[in-house]
Amino acid sequence: MPALPTWLTEPLWDQFAVLLPERPEYHPDHPLGCHRRRISDRITFDKLLRFGCPYEAIADTTCPATTIRSRRDEWIRQGVFARLNQIALESYDRIVGLVLDRIAVDGSITKAPGGGEMAGRSPVDRGKQGLKRSGMTDGYGIPLGRVLAGANRHDSPLPAPTLDRLDDLGPLPDDVSVHLDAGYDSDTTRTLLTERGLRGRIAHKGEKAPIQASQRWHVERTHAWQNPFHRLVRCYERRATVVDAFFDLADTIIAVRSLIRRAWTTHRWDERPNRRP
Repeated sequence: MPALPTWLTEPLWDQFAVLLPERPEYHPDHPLGCHRRRISDRITFDKLLRFGCPYEAIADTTCPATTIRSRRDEWIRQGVFARLNQIALESYDRIVGLVLDRIAVDGSITKAPGGGEMAGRSPVDRGKQGLKRSGMTDGYGIPLGRVLAGANRHDSPLPAPTLDRLDDLGPLPDDVSVHLDAGYDSDTTRTLLTERGLRGRIAHKGEKAPIQASQRWHVERTHAWQNPFHRLVRCYERRATVVDAFFDLADTIIAVRSLIRRAWTTHRWDERPNRRP
């Protein structure tokens, strides 16, 4: 994807840095205290934001590929990416407001040439390895979470774990409608929604239902927002935790970008872009 502008990377890093534990510049157990200085977290973070390049391509003398991978795994174990995404959603909800009375859920299949834990034979890519994400968005298109599965998995078993992500958002409105396409047109899905107190707006199989007929187009647009993050749309990562972490980072970028764009005309702050993003 294109390089992120500074008005987006700076607030991301400011919040990300707060979540990191304090680490000494030199390891205190070294007998002479003169070993190589620890590579800056900011340098590693900036390289992780380059979603379209393999680690060897973004590595240089300031930060080797092994450090990028080890620091990435360290931050995943600490839950930093998931926490950053949660903070971004809370900030968006507080300043702009999540549209939680309209939820949209849909799946999207992408390539996974490297295989891995979540890959499966893609039915739309001649049986090559692929990844399916069951994404959920609010009524504007802000990503609220996703469930990863192999590309050969049908959509119908995925709404249950996807909708479970709503529990992390706190109290919901009394009347919540869930917009789904015809792939979810089954009694199982309707029973699932009823048990959760949700109202389903499901397209019927065999009937023409343009995407504009309901609010489902918001999740389709969000898939289009996520696909420019090339590490996700053509995924070589083999571990589910790593793929999930990069999705958390991508969803954070989408939420913060939408927050800045929508708040530009209503709020003032020191680092506000001079022109509307």
